[in-house]
Amino acid sequence: MCEAIGQFGPGLVPPTQDALQGKLLEEEYARTKSLLQEREAEKMKNGCSIMTDAWSDRKRRSIMNLCTNCADGTSFISSKEMSHVSHTSEVIFDLVDKAIEEIGVDNVVQVVTDNASNNMGAKRLLEEKRPHIFWTSCAAHTINLMLQGIGNMTRFKKVVDQAKAFTIFVYGHTRTLECLRYFTEGKEVVRPGVTRFASNFLTLSSIQEKKDQLRKMVVHSRWDSLKDVKSKKGKEATATILSPSFWKDVKLTLTVFEPLVKVLRLVDGDVRPSMGFLYGELLKAKRQIKEAFGNVEAQFKDVIAVIDKKMNGRLDSSLHLTAYLLNPHYSYSGPSIFDQPKISEGFIACVEKFYYHDEDMQHQAANIELKKFQNREGPFSKKLARTFENFDYNPGRATSYKLAWLMAVCCLLFSKLIEVFFLFQHHGGDCMDMKHQLYRRWLQGSYL
Repeated sequence: MCEAIGQFGPGLVPPTQDALQGKLLEEEYARTKSLLQEREAEKMKNGCSIMTDAWSDRKRRSIMNLCTNCADGTSFISSKEMSHVSHTSEVIFDLVDKAIEEIGVDNVVQVVTDNASNNMGAKRLLEEKRPHIFWTSCAAHTINLMLQGIGNMTRFKKVVDQAKAFTIFVYGHTRTLECLRYFTEGKEVVRPGVTRFASNFLTLSSIQEKKDQLRKMVVHSRWDSLKDVKSKKGKEATATILSPSFWKDVKLTLTVFEPLVKVLRLVDGDVRPSMGFLYGELLKAKRQIKEAFGNVEAQFKDVIAVIDKKMNGRLDSSLHLTAYLLNPHYSYSGPSIFDQPKISEGFIACVEKFYYHDEDMQHQAANIELKKFQNREGPFSKKLARTFENFDYNPGRATSYKLAWLMAVCCLLFSKLIEVFFLFQHHGGDCMDMKHQLYRRWLQGSYL
């Protein structure tokens, strides 16, 4: 707006208050509504997810937001002040259920919330009333809980507290901060992240990267001459940097945290679908953590127990297990996945939920189409499917939108969907009717 005013130049007559509140507001509302029409059509065609978000504003008022997400992006539904209402399971369920009614029961794929107990209670209520709709826990929130649980363990909390005390001391005094920046050539040690636990990891990683500069700094006369360094906290900061055990603990902590942080980056980004990789990458993270402890069970069992506890019932649902099974990156490179009872049971549960009360389609999916996928029949024998068997999913590397779609297509269960996809590529989407395909169920979850 300011740019437009500048381009107009002198003499601009601003709109009146009546115009802003009346005609101009109505015109803007109509324009915004027209922009959302395509998104509404996408919801009706391929379904959407409903997302809830509770937060408090600066006046400490409790606000509940409801949004929808589909392949075209996220749209705002409503916002309601909840300060006068207890956030019980029943209240949350009523809000979500009304949103489902408003959007259309057949157009809702799933509901996404965090892992609070009241949300889990609302999940049970929704499953009773609408058994065909998935209720999925926010993956980013769940992984943050894993990092929190591990970070609170004594052996990791100690090194995090030591690093925190060092950074607080250095950044709390002008001269110590100036000295730090001199030795690090202007680079900062503290690196903020999207959450407190991500910030701890990033700061530890930054300290590890600057190990040589920090050790050089605390033995230099420039540091030793500072008055603040001679205080109790200053001496502790110096001792921390000179302690071999501190650096050993930093290295171990980073080795344990890094695999989970990678998964967090995967699910917290919005560049490409991640649902098909979430469960598999969590299994990979657990293997890497065990290796960090030399595969000694007595060393890693407490850490793995935290991950399994947070993962159970949240990130190992039938939807996650089905996405894992239908991803050639895992199932074609490790065919034993098809024989794992947990994966098979998850797939059956997902099919039963999707094709609720349709036994013919359940049979078709579980006993016929899955075998085609497993045996690589039809389009699954093509080069494209074999390519993604060895696909390197790196959340830190850019992937084109087209490549992301190709990756998703390779993870489909029904071979006919691949044929539909190629029709879509050539005919602009007129043939892309996926409402009755299992694909949309788990692909929608990729936006968690």
